[in-house]
Amino acid sequence: MGFSAGKRKSRDEQDYTVTLASTAFPMDDLSDDVLERVLSWLPTSSFLRMTSVCKRWKSTKTSKSFNLACSQVPLRDPWFFMITDDSKSSTFVYDSTENSWKNLNHNRNRRDFIPVASSGGLLCFRCSVSGGFLLCNPITGSSRDLPSPISDDNSKPLQAVAMTALTPSSYKLVTISGEAPNLCFRFYESDSGSWSKELNLVKKNDGDEYNDDNDSGTVYFLSKTGHVVVASNNLQRSPSKQYSSVITVKDNAETVYFLSSHGTIIACDLTNRCFTELPKLLPPFLEYSIDLVECNGTMFVILLSEFYESASLRIWKLENQSWVHVGMLPPAMSHELYGREGDINCVAGADDKILVCFNTSPPEVYCRYFVYDLVAEQWSELPKCFKDGDAVEFVSALSFQPRIEATV
Repeated sequence: MGFSAGKRKSRDEQDYTVTLASTAFPMDDLSDDVLERVLSWLPTSSFLRMTSVCKRWKSTKTSKSFNLACSQVPLRDPWFFMITDDSKSSTFVYDSTENSWKNLNHNRNRRDFIPVASSGGLLCFRCSVSGGFLLCNPITGSSRDLPSPISDDNSKPLQAVAMTALTPSSYKLVTISGEAPNLCFRFYESDSGSWSKELNLVKKNDGDEYNDDNDSGTVYFLSKTGHVVVASNNLQRSPSKQYSSVITVKDNAETVYFLSSHGTIIACDLTNRCFTELPKLLPPFLEYSIDLVECNGTMFVILLSEFYESASLRIWKLENQSWVHVGMLPPAMSHELYGREGDINCVAGADDKILVCFNTSPPEVYCRYFVYDLVAEQWSELPKCFKDGDAVEFVSALSFQPRIEATV
């Protein structure tokens, strides 16, 4: 299991790096445990390149003490696992440390499996036929099949899949099923190796001031061309984000957020087994694309809308039941998205960065990838990814930390 970099260093650069490491810092004189601690703090890409230096360094990949040293590194810059327009996982990842594309050389090409969630150093896939799950470490190639949760009522549609890494060697998978107000959830914990029983979620009584889905009135509005249009409450989701959700932990309470089929953001408190519907950001007669991400325990909403012949891409978060504006794509960049009728799919990394994938449907395929740094409050754009001279287009992504020690 390894990878090939989209942009390789030259032979001279590699030789210089190895020479510098061996002469300026005599690593061969270090004991095994000290060497492993030093290597564990290297960026994953650098470590995998360094393992070609000598057999001793290469052997650290399978060392238990090295994996333990890696697990003590609190945070690694995220890699973005890219997904193509057919809802299949590609072999490409974007390395945010080196700011380059990489092609993973793995053989995990399981048919009928689509990527649905990620956490820590693991990715989660779901089989569209059996409903079973597959967990894998994209760096090492190790994987594990999980059985499909047996539902008491097969008529309850799957709404969301969320995943959280408890430690590098343990994780938790959560599924939300049903339709509001009849929602339920199950969870799988790797430590127990089994699914929980089906647990019901009760609607939290907040006065229903935020829930306008029960309003039976029909909303009409005039389109740009002057035609009368009926507002639709149905959310059109990208197949690659069909079961997308985010999970946060605050005050020892786990909350899963997902978008309902009506475009409402539903917050499921798994600890207290209740859910609530959050206030909508825009009225139903406006067309927009929306997605959710989680960063450092906070849920953010990314919203793309068009108004007054311009496009607007904004980021919001919820504070005290009110939406607070966090950031927006500069108008010069967002205006390039106007009129393309595109969709956004987003994911957040572990370093306060949000990746926004903008794409349009055929016949005119148009893809852009924007990154927002929540701390620096700055936007950047990823370069195009090429394979055999042709650009590879992606519609969404999953974020993971490149952790060699993460086990399934």
